[in-house]
Amino acid sequence: MLYLVSPSPRAILTHPHIALLPTRLSAWAFGLLTLLAVPVLSQAQAANPTPNAAPATTSGLPDMTRIAAKLSPSVVNISVRGVRKVSTADDLLVSDTDAEGSRDDAVMREFLKRFQQRFGALPPQLSMPVRGEGSGFIVRADGLILTNAHVVSDADEVVVKLTDRREFVAKVLGTDKLTDIAVLKIDAQGLPSVSLAPPRPLQVGEWVLAIGSPFGFESTVTAGVISATRRSLPGDGSVPFIQTDAAINPGNSGGPLINMAGEVIGINAQIFTLSGGYQGVSFAIPMDVANRVAQQIVATGKVRHAKLGIGVQEVDQLLAESFQMPRPTGALVSDVSPGGAAERAGVLVGDVVLTANGQEIARAGDLSAIVSLAQPRDKLDLMVWRGGKATLLHASMDDSKTDTPKPELGTPLATIDRLGVSLRALKPDELRGPDAAVGLVIEKVSGIAERAGLQAGDLLLAINTTPVTTIAQVRRLAALPDKSMALLVLRDGSRLYLPLRLG
Repeated sequence: MLYLVSPSPRAILTHPHIALLPTRLSAWAFGLLTLLAVPVLSQAQAANPTPNAAPATTSGLPDMTRIAAKLSPSVVNISVRGVRKVSTADDLLVSDTDAEGSRDDAVMREFLKRFQQRFGALPPQLSMPVRGEGSGFIVRADGLILTNAHVVSDADEVVVKLTDRREFVAKVLGTDKLTDIAVLKIDAQGLPSVSLAPPRPLQVGEWVLAIGSPFGFESTVTAGVISATRRSLPGDGSVPFIQTDAAINPGNSGGPLINMAGEVIGINAQIFTLSGGYQGVSFAIPMDVANRVAQQIVATGKVRHAKLGIGVQEVDQLLAESFQMPRPTGALVSDVSPGGAAERAGVLVGDVVLTANGQEIARAGDLSAIVSLAQPRDKLDLMVWRGGKATLLHASMDDSKTDTPKPELGTPLATIDRLGVSLRALKPDELRGPDAAVGLVIEKVSGIAERAGLQAGDLLLAINTTPVTTIAQVRRLAALPDKSMALLVLRDGSRLYLPLRLG
């Protein structure tokens, strides 16, 4: 699960056990064993010297002390106080100020739901206090600060604390939830500021350093490497994230990710975790994306985003075979917004985007990166793979819009044994207007469908590039002698191709 890493929760500090000892020893016994072992080891080494033994060295590791000392004064602690209005009018129990559906929101909704079940109805709205902590960094000596939008969400007061213990009440110049960027301003001069990395390709394996306030511990420094670049995350298609294994925890949100030249390359924003804490997979917003958003906020107080109007996914070997591609590459189009820029340009579901404005699209995240840096009405030339050949299309991008909601689901009608699915048609009351998705509801999965990742509740939209709206269509396509098929499904509001190997 992906969690935003701020605000900071309470935690219990514990000591890890010494895993190498077969039994638990007291401190004095362990110390005695250590003293006894030293001369034994020394005698053994003297009796069996290692020929030409080279002394241990760490000369190949980067020295991060200089970078930490230089940049730590530019990293600030951010604490927020505010009130969040939560609707209790129905079972949705959603916040009217935050549509992101964060982990804290889910906990609050569940609490309010249980409260109503036990004690009866609540007022139509409740005002819930909000407190939290995060991090940020100074990008201009006159007090301009970058952080994450979710750090200052619902805040009535934002307090910035410097490393010299001075505190300032900050003004929020603007936020952008789509990219999770916020810009703050404090009334100060002559502050130490960071250096921003110029746009350049990042390399997997580069050493990086993170500074922030995990769990409220200010100016905490952690280090790691870049694990992946331009990583696409569910629900975050507008940001090509940097993945790193530098330790990021609640309270690190908004802090800088720094390269070995002492330049900020990203803003730490999310972690993948099953425990709520760091598990080795962290994500940062690239600095070129953050800087472009910040410049718009400083200039106008708001941000405009381009939208191509498609959903894309990675192409694996089986999908490449299903679409007769010579090798797995590009971004597979799994969704096209009705009336959007992509549809007007002629993009179809099942197309694979190979290049955009001449830049190779090796992965889906490459296309997200190009679109995220574009403005509405920018031109985009797309080379797509369709029907076994490349086709050039021209798009003029739109302003961003919301996605179509997922239809409700019902009961099964027919089983397609070769595909391992049970299907039924949509009911009339499940069609939500002319732009609603039309397909067949998958009620049960088994065999190859289950192994391929299909789930009960998915809405089957197409097989390969052929839309399906009737059971007869699915039976006819399933009877073809193809060795693999790609099923396009709608799941949780997102469209996704899943390949089946049929033998």
